Amino acid sequence: MERNWLDIVALILIIIGAINWGLIGFFRFDLIASLFGQLSAISRIIYAIVGIAGIYSLILFWKLKTE
Repeated sequence: MERNWLDIVALILIIIGAINWGLIGFFRFDLIASLFGQLSAISRIIYAIVGIAGIYSLILFWKLKTE
């Protein structure tokens, strides 16, 4: 299966989300909230996009598994 730009963007967003969750878990520091404000519109959009990337990656994983 050939990778496209959406696969790469999803992977980058998942890495950003994982780093943010790691910072929250280890240091109680939310990088996204500190950069864009606590639950501001921009923060919520970023959280939503990272969540969509996670769902997309589940679908991608399922496709790779069936090949």
